[in-house]
Amino acid sequence: MSREGCEFDQKSLRYVLDKHRDADALACDCVGFANAVGGSIVLGMEDGQNDPPPGQRVPEDLPDRLTKRITQITTNVGLVARRVTAANGGEYIHIQVVRNEQGIAATTDGRYFLRVADETRRLMPDDLGRLLTEKNNFVWELQTTQRVPRNRYDLEKLRGFVEHVRASDRVSPFVRNKSEEELLEHYLFVIGRHLTNLGILWIGLREDRAALLNAPVLQCVKYDERGQNVRKQVWAEYELTPMELMEAVWREVPDWRESYELPDGLFRKYVPHYDEVVVRELLANALVHRPYTQRGDIFLNLYPDRLEVHNPGLLPIGVTPRNILHTSSKRNQHLAKVFYDLKLMEGEGSGFDRMYEVLLSSGRPVPEVKEGDDRVVVTVRKRILNPAIVDFVAKADEAYQLTQKERIALGLIAQHESLTAVQMTRLLELRDATELHNWLGRLPELGAVKFKGRTKGKEYFVEPELLRKLEFKGKTTLRGIEKHRLRELVLRDLGIYGESRIGQIRARVGPEIPLPHLRRVLRELTIEGAVRPEGERKGRRYLLTNNLEKTPSVQ
Repeated sequence: MSREGCEFDQKSLRYVLDKHRDADALACDCVGFANAVGGSIVLGMEDGQNDPPPGQRVPEDLPDRLTKRITQITTNVGLVARRVTAANGGEYIHIQVVRNEQGIAATTDGRYFLRVADETRRLMPDDLGRLLTEKNNFVWELQTTQRVPRNRYDLEKLRGFVEHVRASDRVSPFVRNKSEEELLEHYLFVIGRHLTNLGILWIGLREDRAALLNAPVLQCVKYDERGQNVRKQVWAEYELTPMELMEAVWREVPDWRESYELPDGLFRKYVPHYDEVVVRELLANALVHRPYTQRGDIFLNLYPDRLEVHNPGLLPIGVTPRNILHTSSKRNQHLAKVFYDLKLMEGEGSGFDRMYEVLLSSGRPVPEVKEGDDRVVVTVRKRILNPAIVDFVAKADEAYQLTQKERIALGLIAQHESLTAVQMTRLLELRDATELHNWLGRLPELGAVKFKGRTKGKEYFVEPELLRKLEFKGKTTLRGIEKHRLRELVLRDLGIYGESRIGQIRARVGPEIPLPHLRRVLRELTIEGAVRPEGERKGRRYLLTNNLEKTPSVQ
């Protein structure tokens, strides 16, 4: 069985039988799947199980009764329910929910739901307009409302587009060998006798592109330390296609050429302030995933310590800042297809993976995504947190031929020195710690990453021998200090300074020591009677008990 997610859910058979039956809740789940991408619901398996209980029997008429009841209390929901016998002899019900391509599914009492990750969320009124525009009953790219004749295009832009298509290894030989007119039809630049909005964007004349309601406009604004505007560049002439727009931004903004100079033995290594892969991926995401039914310019705001990309509109329904690394949504799928074929962006859903890989490999934090009232802001930090990580990850990749996920996981752990399973789950935006093995990959087997502890308290750190082998030049800290050594440090500190709050102890023995580790040691020392706490919560202080020999004070 699949893992529960945006296309799969499983529930116990008690959900629809006897006193536990809840057809209304099941109907809400079906509405959520229909409004998302469709999916399957399995009734008769407990969470986390791959098979139903042996000998479990499903009433023969139950699938028909469920289908009839759900269709009575929902609208625009298509489903098929059937009884299935598993390999162990147990029976369960499989419900296949079809995605509603045109309208919006709902319950008959006027409630709307959407399947997001592994849960069904109720939609608020503001969400309905967004969901409606993202349905295929209105595809902005394929509209011909401008009534531009199919032979009214910029010949030079057409030839440039055809040339790039035929040079791309992402395009099949069958497509590459098409004539110019056939390529226009293949990529839906023309429908019937007219250019579509997509066609106008890529090969249209300037005046036709300017007449589009929301043709993309980019602004790059640079600010100084006081937040004052020191430079502004605008691309609003409508002369450029999306590909030419990306090239112009990359070519004309001087900040992309600036870099850090890092020592590399007898030589120097140059690490750009903003990697070309990251900048291009941010631009491609802004151009491809914005809602073209909404007005607003794309802003690239350059601050002394960061780059912010402001894109008008909100994230697609079902995508949040918390699941953006693992969830893909095709808002402008035909435009995305052109970008992918021309190698202007990574595949669907892999762009943020690539940015994570590049940023972590260069010793920087991962991108930050925030959703405002009318825009999405992606922030990329300029500063390298630890220059030694750049060389370390490069050498580890060369030695072990790491996969993309392994590079991301190793970069995260090296950047933080050590991470608990809970912390890694949060940083990688995973649903639970059981998914970590997919990201760690071969790192534990290769001996590159070690761990200690169990379950949620499991802590991952880079193998010290690997640090020595690859000549890691990072600073030595107390972040991964063993528990018995931390106990001695705490006792020594309290013996010297006397009654202290936990924050004071941490500041003296090592600010980099994780606070949960210090709390755990103080709790154990309290249980053993070596340390006595006084006060409550934030006012709590710790001091040595009288029966413990006091450590000599500092002279």
